[in-house]
Amino acid sequence: MRELNVSVITDNIKEMCIEANHFLSQDMKMCLNKACETEKNELGKKVLSSLEENLKIAEEDMIPICQDTGMAVIFIKIGQDVHLTGGKLEDAINEGVRRGYVDGYLRKSVVKDPLIRENTKDNTPAIIHYEIVDGEDVTITVAPKGFGSENMSRVFMLKPADGIEGVKNAVLTAIKDAGPNACPPMVVGVGIGGDFEKCTILSKKALTRNANEHSTIPYVKELEEELLEKINSLGIGPGGLGGSNTAFAVNIETYPTHIAGLPVAINTCCHVNRHVTRII
Repeated sequence: MRELNVSVITDNIKEMCIEANHFLSQDMKMCLNKACETEKNELGKKVLSSLEENLKIAEEDMIPICQDTGMAVIFIKIGQDVHLTGGKLEDAINEGVRRGYVDGYLRKSVVKDPLIRENTKDNTPAIIHYEIVDGEDVTITVAPKGFGSENMSRVFMLKPADGIEGVKNAVLTAIKDAGPNACPPMVVGVGIGGDFEKCTILSKKALTRNANEHSTIPYVKELEEELLEKINSLGIGPGGLGGSNTAFAVNIETYPTHIAGLPVAINTCCHVNRHVTRII
């Protein structure tokens, strides 16, 4: 049994919040570079060029890559052979977020109550997804989520008879309705299966997968490729100003579901698609 003080988790999450908000992940850099090479629309090219310049300045001058530094979403996998000591895990996670946003001078965007709207002034609490796994490691993914793209999220409770064509139509409908509001080029996370809540978590988790890697399930891989092609044929383009690069990737996660249902969730994220993962 491995013992791990939760202060280690706090320290790492603080650093990860700052890192995710200042440096584009390697997979997203590759996506942006490819888009710059393939975009033919002149306005689209100018948008992509501006995005590249913005990201370069952010990295060199330690400025956030987006003014909306997001609500902190944390995926944490805890090995069942780890004994956490030194305090409550949830408090340790939120303390890491608090330090990251306060010490990193990141914008605080979280309000205590959804209707009263009083700012918490430290960007807590985070959205936390726990998972117990084998082993004695703790794997943390920090994914700050801005709400320009988050507000374009959709859930479709399809009937089984709608089948794969229904899934395709749901994804394309969500992207068409989002138009320029999700700050394209984007990564499209799709969750299929489970129930109302599970498919939405799957769609959010899908955004943290390497955007240059497909699902290992053959039919899902084919669906990802087909949907990406169809999305990029819509002509929305970078910044919504036209072009062939509306999305960098479509990442799909699936889960078993009930015989009477076919839940589908679509969660988009803008070109920065912030995510950082560490194994402790």
